[in-house]
Amino acid sequence: MSSNLYPHLLSPGRIGTMELKNRIAVTAMGVSLSEDDGTVGERIMAYHEEQAKGGAALIISGVAGVAWPVGAVAMQQTAISDDRFIPALKVMTDRVHTHGAKIAAQLHHGGFVAGYSHARWGHALWGPAVPPTPKGNFTDYFLMEELAKLAGMKAPELNILEKDDIAIAVRQFADGARRAKEAGFDGVEIHGGHGYLLSSFTSPYTNNRTDEYGGSRENRLRLTLEVIAAIRGEVGRDYPVWIKIDSREVGKAGGITIEDAIANAKMVEAAGVDAITITSYHDTSVGKLHSESNIPHLEDWNLPATAEIRKAVSIPVIGSGRIEVATADSAIGKGEADFIAMGRKLLADPHLPRKLTEGQTEQVRPCVYCYTCVSAIYMGEPTRCAVNPGLGLEFEGEPAAAGGNAKHVAVIGGGPGGMESARRLAALGHKVTLLEKSDRLGGTLRFASLAYEPNERLLEWLRREVKEAGIDVRLSTVATPELLRSLNVDAVIVATGATRGMPPIAGGEQDHVYSGDDMRRMMLGESSDELKRKTGLFTRLATKVGAATGATANLALVRKATHAWMPLADTITIIGGELVGLELAEFLSERGRTVNVIEEAPRLGKGLTLVRRMRLLAELGEHGVGLHGGVSDIAIGADSVSFTDKAGVRQTVPGGNVIVAKGAEGDLALADSLRDAGFAVHAIGDATGVGYIEGAMRGARAAVRAVAQAA
Repeated sequence: MSSNLYPHLLSPGRIGTMELKNRIAVTAMGVSLSEDDGTVGERIMAYHEEQAKGGAALIISGVAGVAWPVGAVAMQQTAISDDRFIPALKVMTDRVHTHGAKIAAQLHHGGFVAGYSHARWGHALWGPAVPPTPKGNFTDYFLMEELAKLAGMKAPELNILEKDDIAIAVRQFADGARRAKEAGFDGVEIHGGHGYLLSSFTSPYTNNRTDEYGGSRENRLRLTLEVIAAIRGEVGRDYPVWIKIDSREVGKAGGITIEDAIANAKMVEAAGVDAITITSYHDTSVGKLHSESNIPHLEDWNLPATAEIRKAVSIPVIGSGRIEVATADSAIGKGEADFIAMGRKLLADPHLPRKLTEGQTEQVRPCVYCYTCVSAIYMGEPTRCAVNPGLGLEFEGEPAAAGGNAKHVAVIGGGPGGMESARRLAALGHKVTLLEKSDRLGGTLRFASLAYEPNERLLEWLRREVKEAGIDVRLSTVATPELLRSLNVDAVIVATGATRGMPPIAGGEQDHVYSGDDMRRMMLGESSDELKRKTGLFTRLATKVGAATGATANLALVRKATHAWMPLADTITIIGGELVGLELAEFLSERGRTVNVIEEAPRLGKGLTLVRRMRLLAELGEHGVGLHGGVSDIAIGADSVSFTDKAGVRQTVPGGNVIVAKGAEGDLALADSLRDAGFAVHAIGDATGVGYIEGAMRGARAAVRAVAQAA
């Protein structure tokens, strides 16, 4: 079945001589899936092959280092700096072509941003001039265990390029393009953005040279234009060549502006590129800005600039940066962009293009913009995805369909881990009975969906997948050995989540002190005798939001109702500064409460991925939330909370209500008892230790593979 919902996005297009079946490209991303020696191996080949199977017209394979290992920005980065890399690259392009997709290589030199090259091999960083002193230090947002990984790193040496060095760089880009063509790539994208080598010359912020490579806009773009000319000299005029450029540099006074970008776009068009990818970049020393340019948290962040540049040139323009599907189609239809390059969406579901084409829009697994993918790279690990546990593991393949060996599996717990397990098992042809002790599916993901709206998309997707799979769902059902025996199950997956007790805190027994479970029940309209006693107003909440929290819970209505009314004081102190506590602080501060967060660990934000943590902590500070790490001797009073701060000074903050957002821990009691009763048991998710959405989804994948492969 085909879809006409997105006629512009799914229409064919062309970049130079390259014909494309739709307007969806996999944006170039460094994913750290190549081998340690720079070659492409099975892991990244299978990753790109899955994207080709998924229906993207064009795959842009990211950060292929033209000078590798010089200029490398991450571990296991792809190299294209020597002819010895060509054979494996050719295998990869052949595999992609088998599935009807085109693939391009992004030619890359990290320049001043190549910290990995320095840390690993001691190479100097290449650039036009001594860069400005950083305004901030984004490592302030690292947890102590993350900082430990950076221990011993030294300030890198700089190689301020002489003309001979510039000539070497130009030749490296040209040779990289030649190798890409010989390896079967359908085109190349020159990386001219993100503070990398070419961008550092283009930007007046980092280029204060006084020779012919500095000063005027034409001089600052000279290196880029020489690279384009040299590449054309190697690959010819008919080979597709395009460039990624910054539309602006956020947080850099005197950096690239949209006026610069428009002029730069005109000049690269005149130099002979076939298209332009529009991105933006930022001051990397400022934590929040890491999600305010090339991987934006705000929807359509780069689209206005893309539209302005599109009006100024006659070649195709490729938009990017958290663009939803409907917006992407509209932008192309209005002539504001010609193609849309998607990153995180296609990591979450590489089959998004195919599903759109087949009219299966609701089956697209949603990205929740949690930054797991890029934060992993920041921490020197291969990319991964919280909602797509198979990302980076495509080479493992999927378990065989059950066929005549179908098992009956009981899944206990209807949270994200349980629902993901159930839908995966059903897709393989196994019989599944999903047992949930409450009256609705979702588990703690329902609470997380109120605190952070994108989580609701995942919740609704999982519910829909379970429903459409025809799974036997039994709500308000407690799993017992007797029930499981009556069902005659072959295996059991336990996804019952963590226990959340009230840790011992002086004054924690008072009525104005709520546990995390109290807050969850309050926000979701669930009954609790203890909560009713504490609030005295619970019936009022249930009346307002009860209809919205039924089996088909419309969390948007719950969110609206709790915005208007919650039985909480104007001042709130949250004890616990990990993911749950911080997202709850965001939720409450947006609803007019004065909030303080106190945490015994030296730094707040454990459980949040690095890039999301940097943004959330900054925004909480901007909203006036008090953030106190490294505290001790916490005592809860009648309307305040006192503690000793990290400097040893006794502090007091107001707390008309106190919420204890800590004390969660894994609970294997049920799994162990069922195992003792003779069942084949697989425990996953928070039952094994708090791992949030990512832990639940990865655990589900592993458990299903184990069940499917068991004799």
